[in-house]
Amino acid sequence: MTTKTRLLASTVLTLGLSAQAFAQDVPASANDDVLKIGLVYTLSGPPAALGVQAKNGFMLAAEKMGDIGGMKTEIVVVDDEGRPDLAADKARELVQRENVDFVVGPIFSNILMAIHQPVTSSGNILISTNAGTSNFAGAECSPNFFTTSYQNDQNHEVMGAYAQQQGYQNVFLMVPNYQAGKDSVAGFKNSYKGGLAGEVYTELGQLDFNSELAQIAAFQPDAVFTFMPGGMGVNLVKQYAQAGLSGIPFLSAFTVDETTLPATQDAAVGMLGGANWAPDMDNEANKTFVADYIEKYEAVPGTYAMQAYDAAQLIDSAVKKVGGDLTDRDALRAAIKEADFDSPRGDFSFGANNYPIQDFYLVEAVKRDDGYYGTSVKEKIFDDYVDNYAADCAMQ
Repeated sequence: MTTKTRLLASTVLTLGLSAQAFAQDVPASANDDVLKIGLVYTLSGPPAALGVQAKNGFMLAAEKMGDIGGMKTEIVVVDDEGRPDLAADKARELVQRENVDFVVGPIFSNILMAIHQPVTSSGNILISTNAGTSNFAGAECSPNFFTTSYQNDQNHEVMGAYAQQQGYQNVFLMVPNYQAGKDSVAGFKNSYKGGLAGEVYTELGQLDFNSELAQIAAFQPDAVFTFMPGGMGVNLVKQYAQAGLSGIPFLSAFTVDETTLPATQDAAVGMLGGANWAPDMDNEANKTFVADYIEKYEAVPGTYAMQAYDAAQLIDSAVKKVGGDLTDRDALRAAIKEADFDSPRGDFSFGANNYPIQDFYLVEAVKRDDGYYGTSVKEKIFDDYVDNYAADCAMQ
């Protein structure tokens, strides 16, 4: 078919204007011939930049394909507003009323925990393009759940390995108090065996870090490791510089990246992070992706965009492999598992737990030649890395 992919919903849906309101545009009788995809992202509030990047990445790929998997495609976009209760309701609407074939998203791990059961228990396929909690990588793995991102610990393991390599013996840890924050600490500690100057768990969404920065100034650690995505990271980086702490190495993941650098700019240049990709990776798929994203959105894509872009490519490849027959779920899951597409990150395959096997890098915040701020690969830390929870997954 040649019908172009169309959005059934606006970029941001409020609770009063749900995805259900748009169902009347597509007769139920046509659903068998339509590929329906629901996107669940945080698109409002301080973390919105993360969700917008992910939505943009997915839509960039979808618009280039036109008909994903060769099928007429309809995409419903919902805003979870960063609220697990609302996200769970929206997920139920997508699978029970919209009859979507795939749910894609979310950004935050607490949202993933809320939508996982409503989607996967009904036999639907959930593809996370960011959150990758340890429980779903291990004992609670599911044949209906895939992630195109990582297991939450892994990017933080990069920073632990770097801290260990540098011989640091006194690191201050600071993360938000929710599942991804706990996973980030577990990941860092898995690679770092030195001492700790402190271990602080802040409120999720906290924007004032003066109290914690005073502790850092008092302890004078060898380095600070943190995980503060979105607006939390913007404020932390700015306040870190204002507090005169720039002499203490700042190690992070998802704190200094393409979603925060437009706001932090020079205050973050030189800061190091752990990642599975950076915009300057030298392969044709990545060059095309980054150039197309910058042309369309006038911004440098981050991992959120890249991983969502790959989710669209993954769905496209799987649906083509089954010839558009979405009724044979075993065949569809097997086709997804093959991951037959070219990722901008390079090496990509699924492990037994449906989490990626991929490379991980030490990256640095830079000001690019084109005037944008972004991250740049400094060193590969892990090659074809399998997460630490895969052995606990029964799908062996």
